[in-house]
Amino acid sequence: MKQLFSLAFSAVLATTTAFLSAATDPSRVTGDYVEVRTAEVFTGGCILGSEWESLGREAILGWRVSSGSVNGTSLDGLAAVAVVGADRNLGSETLGAPPPSSIRTVLMIDARATAVQREALVAMVRRLAPSLTRDIVELRSVPISFTRDGVDLRVSAAEATLDVTTKFEHPPTCGATRWFDPLASTASAELGFARSHAWSGDAPGAKWAQTDRKSSFVGTFTYTYTR
Repeated sequence: MKQLFSLAFSAVLATTTAFLSAATDPSRVTGDYVEVRTAEVFTGGCILGSEWESLGREAILGWRVSSGSVNGTSLDGLAAVAVVGADRNLGSETLGAPPPSSIRTVLMIDARATAVQREALVAMVRRLAPSLTRDIVELRSVPISFTRDGVDLRVSAAEATLDVTTKFEHPPTCGATRWFDPLASTASAELGFARSHAWSGDAPGAKWAQTDRKSSFVGTFTYTYTR
C-alpha cells in the first residue's frame, strides 16, 4: 500500500512540476506592440488606390517587454524600435502585387540593456518580424520611452516618435475597411489612429512626419525562445 501511495504521489508531483515549469517558462516573453505606417491601413478603396503605390513604404515598429526571460536573463521593461524603409508598399502582397525587393531597417535597442539583454532583444525582433530584419543597416543602443496608458500609446527613440490611440471612429466613408495585417507577429492587435508619427534619421531612406492617420496597429506579442 505504501509503495502504491509513493508511486501515485510521485506521479502527481511530476505532473505538477511539469505544469509549473510550463506556466513559468523562463524563455517565454510577453509585452506590448505598436506599428505605424506612412499609408492608412483602415480606409476606403478610393484613398487606398491613391496611396498604395507611392506611400506605405515606411513604418515604425515598437516592442516593450512586460515580463519574461531568455536563458535566465530578464528582459522586463526593456524595449526595441525598428524603423523600416522599402522600395514599395510594405503590404503590397496583401493587394496581390509583388512584395518589396528591398527592405532596409534601423534597429534601436533600449540603452538600459546589457550586452546579453541586447542580444536577446535583437533575436526576439528578428523572430517576430523576419521579413523586415534581413537587412539591418544600423543597430543602435538608444534611450527609448515606451508608454501605454489605456487607449493611448507613445514611443520615442532617437529620431523616431509616435503618438497613437485606439479610441477613434471607424466611419464607413468611401467603403472604408481594414486592408492590411500587422507587419510583425502578434498575439493580439487592434486598429490604431496615429495622431502623429515621424522619423528624421538618415537611414533607412526617406524622412517623414504625418498626423491624423488611420495607419496603426496596437497589440501584444508573445515570444518563445528556442535554441
